[in-house]
Amino acid sequence: MDDLRLNVSLLRRRVPNLTSAAKSIGLRPATVSNLCTGKIPVGRSEVRTLVALASLAQCSLDELILRGETVEMIETKIKTLDLFAPIVKGGTVGLVARPGMGQVVILAELFYRLKREGFSIVLLKPEKDHPVVNDLTNDADVVVNTIQEAHEKIISFGMNKDVIFTADRSHILTGEIYELQNQLAVSSIQSVTTFLLDLKGASVDEDLPYGPLETLWQFDADLTARHKFPAVNPIYSTSSVLEGAYVDQNHQSIQQRAQKLLRRYRELRSLVNVKGLNGIPSSEVQTYKRGERLEAYLTQPFFVAETFTGKKGESVNLQDTLLDVRKILEGGTDFMEIESLNYIGSL
Repeated sequence: MDDLRLNVSLLRRRVPNLTSAAKSIGLRPATVSNLCTGKIPVGRSEVRTLVALASLAQCSLDELILRGETVEMIETKIKTLDLFAPIVKGGTVGLVARPGMGQVVILAELFYRLKREGFSIVLLKPEKDHPVVNDLTNDADVVVNTIQEAHEKIISFGMNKDVIFTADRSHILTGEIYELQNQLAVSSIQSVTTFLLDLKGASVDEDLPYGPLETLWQFDADLTARHKFPAVNPIYSTSSVLEGAYVDQNHQSIQQRAQKLLRRYRELRSLVNVKGLNGIPSSEVQTYKRGERLEAYLTQPFFVAETFTGKKGESVNLQDTLLDVRKILEGGTDFMEIESLNYIGSL
């Protein structure tokens, strides 16, 4: 049962407005979202939910549920992303953030990194003028103004070229993104990984702001306020890569242990902020301090921000991230000062 997953691309094509459609037949949008990203494994979902989704997509269960197909991740060498919510190659990534939380900076950094890995970057300009988009154009190979222009450019790259396509949520609301994905599917182009951001910030208030996703990055206001970047929430961000048999058990185990520690650390931190460290049980002090160190370690200097931060950009291989996080979880950094873990690469 571990090799079952939803055919998210089929759902995306067949049911553009999935939020409204799901609600209309009594499905919770959060449940549908968690099934799409793999947070709820298909094998553990209710049969009636799967039947209802198949009905919405006007397909059979065999078409809706993929068996034994591999899911390949794109390694970014950004610690938080690769550990907690990896990019599914050929899938769709949705960024959920208010303005000012750093979503544009993360995309600019990804453009910089992935372009050097051989990806071609296509950026669809938003409908209205957003000056922050200028930060994304430096490493974009192509900046287009329409969906049709984007389709033509992507087709011109050929079937074997890995492409990163980025667009604002405004193009989701008009249905244009679904139209593009349909056109690419007809042309048998499967090497396009899509990033969707929301420059207005309204996505934070929606259950399924982008429809079905393979990867969800939920940005965190508290991390942003404390200048802990990238401010991607390690607990609520998720990816279908981390479900089933798509990654090794070591990655899954460390990711789950890290999430458990950070979840408890956040609970304790709210108490420490009010009562101080003496305000939590002595048995929890170690948990708090390790969570504090892990949170600090997950910050990372970006190449595109070197001019502003004065810190050299850092890349960390996934295997090094897993080794480092395991060391923190097991107390190997208990002797280290918090400041020495902020904005570093690997240990």
